[in-house]
Amino acid sequence: MMAATGAAAGLATFGLPARAEGPLKVAGIYTVPVEQQWVSRIHKAALAAQDAGEIEYTFTENTANTDYSRVMREYAEGGHDLIIGEIFGVEAEAREVCADYPDKAFLMGSSFLPDGNNPNLAVFDNYIQDASYLSGIIAGSMTTSNNIGMVGGYPIPEVNRLMHAFMAGAREINPDIRFQVSFIGSWFDPPKAKETAFAMIENGADILYAERFGVSDAAQEKGILAIGNVIDTQADYPDTVVASAIWHFEPTLNAAIAAVRGGTFAADNYGVYSFMKEGGCSLAPYGTFEGKIPEAALKLVGEREAAIRDGSMTIEINDEEPTST
Repeated sequence: MMAATGAAAGLATFGLPARAEGPLKVAGIYTVPVEQQWVSRIHKAALAAQDAGEIEYTFTENTANTDYSRVMREYAEGGHDLIIGEIFGVEAEAREVCADYPDKAFLMGSSFLPDGNNPNLAVFDNYIQDASYLSGIIAGSMTTSNNIGMVGGYPIPEVNRLMHAFMAGAREINPDIRFQVSFIGSWFDPPKAKETAFAMIENGADILYAERFGVSDAAQEKGILAIGNVIDTQADYPDTVVASAIWHFEPTLNAAIAAVRGGTFAADNYGVYSFMKEGGCSLAPYGTFEGKIPEAALKLVGEREAAIRDGSMTIEINDEEPTST
C-alpha cells in the first residue's frame, strides 16, 4: 500500500485554484446514519473543522447506492470545494461523476487505489490495524474459555484487515485461542448482529469483537466482555467493553483541507493518515477496567505501541477474508 501511495502521489494535481482565505465548502454523503461507527468518525472530524472555522459543512445521510451519484452531482453543482463520503458500493458510478466535475475535489472511502483517470479523486480507508492489534492483546489476556466471537458487517478489506490484526494480537499473548467469525451482510443491522453474537456465546465465546452495533448489547445481556471498534462505547457498556480501537479521521480530513486550500490536491491514497504513527488511531482509555486487565498484557501493549509509533514494528495488513478456527 505504501508503494501504491507513493506512486499515486506522483500523479498531477488537478488544478483547483488555491484558497488562501475563508472556509472551504465541504459536503458529506453517507449511506448510513451519521451515528453509525465508521461514518460517525468522518462526521465528527468535519464538525470539528467547522467549529475551527476551516470549513462550512453540510451532509446527507441514509443515501441509497442507487441515489449516490445524483447527490454527488448536486453538491458538485452547488459550489462545494470538497466532497467526502464512501463509495464502496458505487465505485464505477462515483468515478464517472468525478470525471464530469474536474474542478471539484473528492475524498472518498474506497477499497481501490486512486488512478490517473480521476486526478481529482483521493481515496481513504480506516487503516486502524495498529490499534486493533493492541485491543487483541487485551482480549487474549482476559478470555477464560479461549474462545472469542467476531461479528462483522461485510468481508471487505476495511473489515478484514482489522479482524486479522485483532486475531494476531490475541494470539501473541494467548496462542491457544480459537475464533468464531461471522458477517451479517449489513453495515447497520443491530438486531441481526446481536442475534449472531448470541449464537457465538452459546457456542462458548466469552469475549466478543464488536465490529458492528448490537454485539456489545448481546455481551452485556449475557454478562460477558466485548472489544469495541472505531468508536469508544464504554460509557454505554461500562461493565462490558474492556477496550476499543479508535479511528481518528481528523488527520485525514485536515490533510485534504490543506491540499485543497493550497491548490495541491491530487489523486492520492489518504489511508496512511489512519496509521497510529500519524495520529489516525489509538487504543481507548480502559476506564472502568483500569486495574482489571492483567499486568502482563498492559506491559506488552505498552511495548508494542511504542514500537509501532517509532516505526520499529509494523502490523501486517491482511485484506483476505478471515475464517473461524
